[in-house]
Amino acid sequence: MRLTVYLAGEIHSTWREEIKKKSLALDLPIDFVGPMENHDRSDNIGEEILGEQPNAVFKDAAASSFNNLRTGVLMQKADLVIALFGEQYKQWNTAMDASSALASGKPVILIRPGKLHHPLKELSQKANATVETVDQAIKALAYIVE
Repeated sequence: MRLTVYLAGEIHSTWREEIKKKSLALDLPIDFVGPMENHDRSDNIGEEILGEQPNAVFKDAAASSFNNLRTGVLMQKADLVIALFGEQYKQWNTAMDASSALASGKPVILIRPGKLHHPLKELSQKANATVETVDQAIKALAYIVE
């Protein structure tokens, strides 16, 4: 059985590559999808598709439409969502993606450091599993496909 896993979370660090590499090393039957990781492309996709926008607010709105479309399509095709909350970046999109996944009945593994226990307590209670490290998430994936 092959799984498709949506990797929700910040796009500034290499955590997705770490998950992919460790899953491959364990020969887990998993395909990974996620948001556009090229930050400039993500910010500019609205203008790439619709043309130049009159100001930054309209530019962001146009980009958000297409980024939300991408997220919605890929998340709906996913069997599972992993949402990573790190300590360095604000995580508005991660919270939105995890909440959307839960609302649509997608199983969610939440990765968050112990320091973020309190601000994420409600989301952690809704997630199917909450772990503190990528390695723990990999172990959960391995258990699912065992």
